[in-house]
Amino acid sequence: MTSARPYETLAAGNFAGGFQLTLAQAKPLTFYPPSGPAPTAERAGFRFGDKGTHSSRTLMLSELEAVLAAEPDTAGRDTYATAIVEDNCLGKATTSTRRISNQRLGELYGLDRRVPLFRVMRRLWSVDAAARPLLALMVALARDPLFMASAGPILSLPMGTELQRMPLRDALRKLVGERMNEATVDKVVRNVSSSWTQSGHLTGRTFKFRQRVSAQPTAVALALWVASAAGFQGEELLTSGWIAALDCTASSARGLAIEAKRIGLIDLRTAGDVVEFGLEQLDPGLGRR
Repeated sequence: MTSARPYETLAAGNFAGGFQLTLAQAKPLTFYPPSGPAPTAERAGFRFGDKGTHSSRTLMLSELEAVLAAEPDTAGRDTYATAIVEDNCLGKATTSTRRISNQRLGELYGLDRRVPLFRVMRRLWSVDAAARPLLALMVALARDPLFMASAGPILSLPMGTELQRMPLRDALRKLVGERMNEATVDKVVRNVSSSWTQSGHLTGRTFKFRQRVSAQPTAVALALWVASAAGFQGEELLTSGWIAALDCTASSARGLAIEAKRIGLIDLRTAGDVVEFGLEQLDPGLGRR
């Protein structure tokens, strides 16, 4: 993952029995260690504060899929901007709408190979199309504080339970304080609800219900990488909020990580009762920038 901490170690026996509940239902949701984000988080492309793209847009999954389909994975930020604004790969009616879409997609995902979060997601994008909603979810959570604030009320819902707006409003209000008026908070609630529907965590239109997503090895590989960039180490890698966002248990995530190794995404070594994850295969550049 980084030159300073290329392997993350955990005791395999700790998770041998697995859990019946998802991580978000079994323990408090934590996207950062108690000491706060590591310096690698900002270098990776995380964004912080009390503002975010979900004040005006959603996950924009279909738009992201369209722009990444329009250009090769070697494309730079200017090339993506040209595809959106001039070539109208998103099929928007006006130039102003295209420019806003370009801006918002850049906020959420970077669309820039100089941003490690985008670079790693872009590499994994073509590995498994079924994983794309969860890959987008990982990056959007890291780059939109409003969206991250909504994660707890969503992920902790028991499967099949109807989403209630008040817990979402409370979580957002805790982040933004009085900076947003009630109408804006309501809009953010609608937008984040739509985004969690796009990722597969919610189903329904007027009334939304929690459903379990099915994680793929590519999504777990990205979650481990992001968790390490955020500052987690050791067994915390398999119990962080990044893994919880995939509706995994620690044991199921470990199994998917083994599959990620099999297809060449990460390294995984075992020695007795210890398992080591090598994450630099996904992107060796973060620790050297």
